[in-house]
Amino acid sequence: MSIKPMAGRRRRVAAMAGSVLTGLLGVACVPCASAQSPESDRSPDAAPGLPVSEEFVLPDVSDKALEATKIEPEHKKYSLKWGVALLPADYTNFTQDPASQQQVGRQDDKFEVRSARLMARGYVDLGRTWNYMVSYEYKGFDQAKTANWAATDLNISTQTGTFLGKVTLGKMKEPYVYEMAGDAANLPQNERILSPFFKSRSIGIQFSNTFMDRSGTWSAGWYNDWLASGKSFATNGQDTAARVTFLPVWLDEGSGYLHVGASLRYAGAADHAIRLRGKPASNVASNYVDTGNISADHAFNLGLEALWNSGPYSVLAEYAHAQISAADGSNPGFSGYYATASWVVTGEHRPYDKNVGYARRVMPSRKIGAWEVFMRYGVVDLNDGAVHGGRMTGWWTGINWWATRRWKASIGYGTIDLEKNGTVGNTQTVLSRLQWIF
Repeated sequence: MSIKPMAGRRRRVAAMAGSVLTGLLGVACVPCASAQSPESDRSPDAAPGLPVSEEFVLPDVSDKALEATKIEPEHKKYSLKWGVALLPADYTNFTQDPASQQQVGRQDDKFEVRSARLMARGYVDLGRTWNYMVSYEYKGFDQAKTANWAATDLNISTQTGTFLGKVTLGKMKEPYVYEMAGDAANLPQNERILSPFFKSRSIGIQFSNTFMDRSGTWSAGWYNDWLASGKSFATNGQDTAARVTFLPVWLDEGSGYLHVGASLRYAGAADHAIRLRGKPASNVASNYVDTGNISADHAFNLGLEALWNSGPYSVLAEYAHAQISAADGSNPGFSGYYATASWVVTGEHRPYDKNVGYARRVMPSRKIGAWEVFMRYGVVDLNDGAVHGGRMTGWWTGINWWATRRWKASIGYGTIDLEKNGTVGNTQTVLSRLQWIF
């Protein structure tokens, strides 16, 4: 099969998805005043179903003690609420065959503090209410290896009172791919696999709103991270991104639902080069797939997502595609996808937050906490034409113990095949994690 017909089909698929996204945004003509919630909040849309437990076998800080940290004077002119996200104990064990070691080098077993984030958010009444969000993080999900500490979120926002909804200025997430837009620490799987196709936080301006009585959400923005990257404004590369979600099914006050979504992203090349690379769902691993620098002007990205939930059962699936506008006219295309199935054995469900268009953390209803088993299959293919970035295929399975409303412990096993440079290597991983989020 020739490359040109395949590239043509990819462009037609991208164009069709773009038309669908534009049409859905056009439907969003009835604004909703609901503000979007910060990451890792408890969902306001949790179904009554099973009550949330107040006591657990694992000790935790009481809600009353944590609520006491909130500052909100009687005059209501400002507020301050603290938040903490701790992933203090990650350990990854690797088992590689000789082909894998030849491809990516020896992967050493490693313990790490995966992330430690301190957040402060609230509002200031200046005639118009401005919300603010500040978070500073140690070794975050997207941290550069050269810096242990960095600002993760640094933004202000306000409601416009129009179709445009909330406007946010500063450093924030780009609205592209469910794995990125959602609560990363509260997904069934421990690590993302579609990371080659998105960038986490960027500096820019973003508009977001809900529509059709919060049955859908949309967000769109423009971004240029030159202030943080150290590059000039012109050479850093400018991004635009948009995401729209919809709930065609909503049953039993939220214990059953179907979420669908689409996202588009135009990623400008920094220094006239684009590079995609990714790890085998382990933060301490080397990059298994890597295109190297491709001389290019920009990349056009398409994302499709779906989440089905019926009581304790759920299936999350995503597809991401990147079409590169290369300087030599080859315009290679790369893609990735995954499907994750989970079962909360103790009966709880994954509550969906209509304000933001994704599911929140499992809230345990029993003293023993909530127990969840999951399985995921995923593929990232960075091979096309003259670019041989590798094709990574993996299976992962594991157990999550949502011990309290904030503590979570998990252990997972993965087996990953990498096709690269004419060989196929296999890596097996065991990843254990402990996290506490408030």
